[in-house]
Amino acid sequence: MGSSAKPIEYLPRDGSSVYYGVICTPQEADDFLKELLANIAWKNDEAVIFGKHIITKRKVAWYGDQAFDYTYSNTTKRALAWTPALLKIKQQVEQLTGETFNSCLLNLYHDGSEGMAWHSDGETELKKHGAIASVSFGAQRKFCFKHKESKEKIDIQLEHGSLLVMSGTTQQHWLHRLPPTKKVNSPRVNLTFRTMIKR
Repeated sequence: MGSSAKPIEYLPRDGSSVYYGVICTPQEADDFLKELLANIAWKNDEAVIFGKHIITKRKVAWYGDQAFDYTYSNTTKRALAWTPALLKIKQQVEQLTGETFNSCLLNLYHDGSEGMAWHSDGETELKKHGAIASVSFGAQRKFCFKHKESKEKIDIQLEHGSLLVMSGTTQQHWLHRLPPTKKVNSPRVNLTFRTMIKR
């Protein structure tokens, strides 16, 4: 693994979102996708919204250095121990970015009908202004930012085997989402490496 492209900053102000492009060979990316689909403890995501319990088609998994509890959408997950593949990806991301991470939230989108609505990753368990490294495997998908005040929008195409790093005040000033699309019929696995605050 290793990125040959020059990292690109996508946000004009109020935070940082650097796209490193593809950071591994096509074969490595294919192998990681296959490994993650087969050997991650995927579960349908759950949320409690306006008092209603919702189960999504999208699946998630939560891993970390220790059994961190992570609460979002009014539900709590407890981290599982790292798999060898996750550790390998984490180490490569840390080498590329100079950041360190102690946990990873994974999302499995089976096809383009599954996405994520506008949100920010501002949970209190997360390190304030800490970096979140997003690694994508599988189908290329559009990823969107929207400034909370100006409503300015920025779109990025996240490629198979690519890395995007959000840091600084990004979560404070920008929303992001993964819009659904009818053009994609194959799965995408997204790994978001994070830093949890030890309490």
